[in-house]
Order: sequence, then C-alpha cells, then structure tokens
Amino acid sequence: MFEKQSSFSIKNWSRDDQPREKLRDKGKTTLSDAELVAILIGSGSRDESAVDLCKRILASVDYNLNALGKLSIKHLMEFKGIGEAKAITIAAALELGRRRRLEDALHQDKISSSRSVFDIMQPVLGELPHEEFWILYLNNSNKVIRKNQLSKGGITGTLVDVRLVLKNALEVGATALILCHNHPSGTLKPSEADKAVTTKLKTAAKSLDIKVLDHLIITEKAYFSFADEELI
Repeated sequence: MFEKQSSFSIKNWSRDDQPREKLRDKGKTTLSDAELVAILIGSGSRDESAVDLCKRILASVDYNLNALGKLSIKHLMEFKGIGEAKAITIAAALELGRRRRLEDALHQDKISSSRSVFDIMQPVLGELPHEEFWILYLNNSNKVIRKNQLSKGGITGTLVDVRLVLKNALEVGATALILCHNHPSGTLKPSEADKAVTTKLKTAAKSLDIKVLDHLIITEKAYFSFADEELI
C-alpha cells in the first residue's frame, strides 16, 4: 500500500514560512496570532501543521485572545494534536500576557479618570466567572499604593469588613479609596446591594477623612462608574 508522505511538519516549510525563524529574522510583530501560538506548541499532528492547528483553535473563539485565555486545559486538549503539556503551555503564556497588562496599568502615574481604574482592574476582574470585590487605596497624588480583594463570590453588606478596609488605609497612609467589583453576567446596572455597600464604606471612611472617590462595576469590555453617573 502506498504510504502517504506528510508535508505538514514546519520543518518541511520554506525558511520564510517557519514561525521561529520568521520571528528571529523579521521581528515578533510580523507574526500572526496563530504563528505565535504555534511557536509555543512546537508541532502539530500527523495531518495538520502547528500553525493550521492554532488557526483552528483561534477560529473556535472567533480569533479573540481574551476568549482563548479563558479556555480550560481540558477544553484545549479536545483539539487533536494538543496534549496536556501543550495545553498548559498555551494557558501559561496567556496568563503571562494578562499579568503584563496589569503591570503596565499599575505603573501609570496616577488615577485620572474612571477609565484609568478600568484599565487597572479589567485584567483582574473582567474575565472571572464569579464576583469579586476589590479596594484601591490611593495617596494624595491619586496614585494607587495598594489594591486588596475584599470579598469573593458575591456582594452583600455582611461581606464588607469595614474595619479591615480602614485598617489597611491607615497602614499605607491612603487618603482615598476606589471600590471595584465585577458582574460576570455582563450587566452594568448597579444592584441595591452595590449601592448599599458604597454608602456603607463612604460613611465609614468619611469619619477618618478618607474619601471614597468612585465605585466601578466591571465586565469584560465595559464598566459603570458611580462617580461618572453622579451616584456617589
């Protein structure tokens, strides 16, 4: 029986089409998302090159890297040619990218608008499947000097430890706070619980001359600002 000779290996491609060599010789910006992911996994399968495999994976999430970053190890392994090691490599690389975005946002000089708060907290909260509530502690220059998770799994007044919030504020010398939490459902409308938490923290902080400047509700691509809507 005639044995089919596979030509899907990247090694058989012309040098200009090989992702590693292309990155080395032409720079990382010349590579497509699929080519970059192909470098991570190294090889495809007997019937598919690494680049074609990565194109197929990206197509499954509409070529959205944020959506790719949400895929579980188990989900990635459902693609032929992706074993556990390759799936973990993809997940690790995308997590590094998410953390890099967060560090870039935190290195800004100061909070100048609700949008700058969103840029800091979207990488933290925007893609979570559950709710989390965070506090940003600011100094006199409106620069973030600490950020802390206050609760996880839901927002109710009983989950807000006001004493802990104020203790942290005094420890770092914060003069202002910004409240942030996410809505995994994607809705940007504040609930009555959201409003109650805002009022509770604002009243408590005021006694120590600490201002609550804003409360942001964050989703993957958008946000709601209490300050912008004059609700605080």
